[in-house]
Amino acid sequence: MDLKDVMDEYIYHCLAKGFTEKTMINKRQELKNVRLYLAEKRGITKFESIHLEDLRSYIRFKQQSGLKPQSVVSMYRMVAAFFNWCVGEGYWQENLMKKVEIPKVPKRRMTGFEAQDIYKMIEAFSYKSYHEARNKAIIAMLADCGLRAVEIRSLTYENVGENSILVNGKGNKERIAYISPALKKVLIKYERIRNNFVRNRILKEDAYFLSYQGQKLSHVSLDKIVKKAGKRAGVKGKRVSPHTFRHYFALTCLMNGIDIYSLSRLLGHSSIVTTQRYLESLTDEALSKRATSCSPLMNIGRKPS
Repeated sequence: MDLKDVMDEYIYHCLAKGFTEKTMINKRQELKNVRLYLAEKRGITKFESIHLEDLRSYIRFKQQSGLKPQSVVSMYRMVAAFFNWCVGEGYWQENLMKKVEIPKVPKRRMTGFEAQDIYKMIEAFSYKSYHEARNKAIIAMLADCGLRAVEIRSLTYENVGENSILVNGKGNKERIAYISPALKKVLIKYERIRNNFVRNRILKEDAYFLSYQGQKLSHVSLDKIVKKAGKRAGVKGKRVSPHTFRHYFALTCLMNGIDIYSLSRLLGHSSIVTTQRYLESLTDEALSKRATSCSPLMNIGRKPS
């Protein structure tokens, strides 16, 4: 079989599964890289001609090109997912990518936001214009609901209710995010200003957060809004991104006693294994506070003398 044909079939499989646009762009690019490498460096264009050493050679090539270990591992997972699908389709007996060695990724503790950072970033925007109010509401919702970047960009007006938000997550899986009274106060003001903004305008999309053109925000636009919030608030030494807000939301929930299963549902994770990664980033100070709050002796009615 022609390798390109098999890869094209896999791409349509992924589209049918509802993968995000960003994921599909990455998958297409990486599969193209594999195909070109195998053709130009190994003389392989047929699927059945691929052997273990060809795949090992590709990984070595990636490592030698100067990619960081995390990037190599991310690329490896995309290629492995393709060949795993091939096994399921009966095109391969086993996934040879499982026998390919990958570099170890050094564990890095993420330096997340603190409550004061969040407060300053929300307060960095006013209600003086639509875009100021929109940005304030975006920052507040990111911090209070833990939504992914793509989820907040694709959020529709009709899916934001009185006390909850219907979120269209990864793989088109729907879940509910909850609106706290503090967030509701921000959203009420935002919606009032939004209604004036859209009056006499023809909207191209029913996006809750609109761009200048009346469309949903692009990935780049959302990132710029978050970066602007961090700059205005004077946040330094931390990665200011939509995902850092999600990280803050998860850790705050954990510190306030939510169980990991409930948190997994709120975050839209398909497995608690993904949710457990947030636990790894807890600082020693945070762990100390958590240990104290759940101490058996500290929680009995009468403290020992």
